[in-house]
Amino acid sequence: PDGYTLVCASSSAMTVLPAIRKNMPYDPVNDFAYIGNFAIFPNVLVVNPQMPVRNVKELVEFARANKGKVNMASAGVGSTLHLSMEMLRSRAGITLVHVPYKGGVQAFPDLASGQIQAMFEILPTALPNIQAGKVRALAVTTAKRSLQLADVPTIAEAGMPGFEVTTWYALFAPAKTAPSTVARISADVAGAIAAPRVRERIAQLGAEAASSSPAQLAAFVKAETAKWAKVITDAGIVAE
Repeated sequence: PDGYTLVCASSSAMTVLPAIRKNMPYDPVNDFAYIGNFAIFPNVLVVNPQMPVRNVKELVEFARANKGKVNMASAGVGSTLHLSMEMLRSRAGITLVHVPYKGGVQAFPDLASGQIQAMFEILPTALPNIQAGKVRALAVTTAKRSLQLADVPTIAEAGMPGFEVTTWYALFAPAKTAPSTVARISADVAGAIAAPRVRERIAQLGAEAASSSPAQLAAFVKAETAKWAKVITDAGIVAE
């Protein structure tokens, strides 16, 4: 805890896995000092282009009319992409058959060929396939539209208010790092994020630059943990 040992952790590592695994090798709350967010990736709902759906409402209607026949891929059990599917299934009251892959990259060929019908994926992976016409984007999961897909609505806009899922990354330090050191690093990170060239580079990667104070990050992680714990419990998801 000297200020020189940091970790870049994802939303899955800090808020999802603790709700799925019973014997975690770390405690997200007590083992870390929170420094701040720096990047948020939108997730995007995509379908096979041959699917007769153009928006979320039509996908929901299709799933209701074809119960048990919509196969939906994810990057793995318990990923935020899997949980996005569970949120959609729960909110819409529809049946979706989960098909877990080892990653989104492995799933796209099957989605493009029609072996699976839909999936959620982080924007950087999905965007080239969307632009190439291999898949069709229906909606993004963020609270506001993505700059890279400005013509694609959010799921909230599509009729599900409050539906918000992001894949985010933040910096953490060991729990006993001095508060003054944490504050200094947090300020340095915020300063870097504010630099135009840094924000542009993050945008090029398909993410949105984001900064937060240690207290804001702690509150955010707490809220995200509670949200995913409910989704995981309701869906009966367990670690494989």
